[in-house]
Formats: sequence, C-alpha cells, structure tokens
Amino acid sequence: MGIQIEFNPDLALRKFGTKGRLEDECLPKNIEAGKFYDFLKEGQRNYWFFGEIPLVETKGNGELSRPLASITIQRAIHLLKNGKMYTKGIYKVNEVYDIDDKTIHFEGINKII
Repeated sequence: MGIQIEFNPDLALRKFGTKGRLEDECLPKNIEAGKFYDFLKEGQRNYWFFGEIPLVETKGNGELSRPLASITIQRAIHLLKNGKMYTKGIYKVNEVYDIDDKTIHFEGINKII
C-alpha cells in the first residue's frame, strides 16, 4: 500500500449550500476579493503556494466550472477525521470573475495578466 497524494492545479469546491457537505467544502455564498476563506477537501492534497490558482465549482467526478476567481492558498494542513484523510486550509481571493465572462484568465496554473 502506498501513500495516496493528489496534486491539484486549482481549488474545486461544491456549490454553496450543497446538501450533505460542510460549509468549508463549499464555495462562499458571496465571493469577495481581498477576503480570506476556509476550505476542506477529502484526501491528502497538495496545492501551489507560490502564485495564484483558479477557484472553480465542482459537481464531482472531475466536472468543473470555468474559473470563478483567482486565489492564493495561504495555508494547508493534512488531518485525520473519523478515520479519513482531509486537507484543510485558508485561501485569499485576489480577483473575482463574472460567470458570463468568456475571457481566459488561466492557462493551466498560469494566470494570464
């Protein structure tokens, strides 16, 4: 048995208020630039700390939205909760994007300025 680690090029959270999900597993009700938010993801995940990454909405099974915001991960820790591995952390919102905006803001993890 090996150590299962996932490397994530984005932070993918569920829609605000998703039934059966904790608040930190979901997007904030109102995403605001300059604010800090907590997140919680199941599994041992690694995120890029030295630059901005996209914040996206996930419906599960790899189904992701276009970037909703540009964020910077401030802190991430791994912990065991009820026998399951989780990654918990804090991210800062740098810029929020209009959902109807078709502008490309990221190419992979590289933010386009």
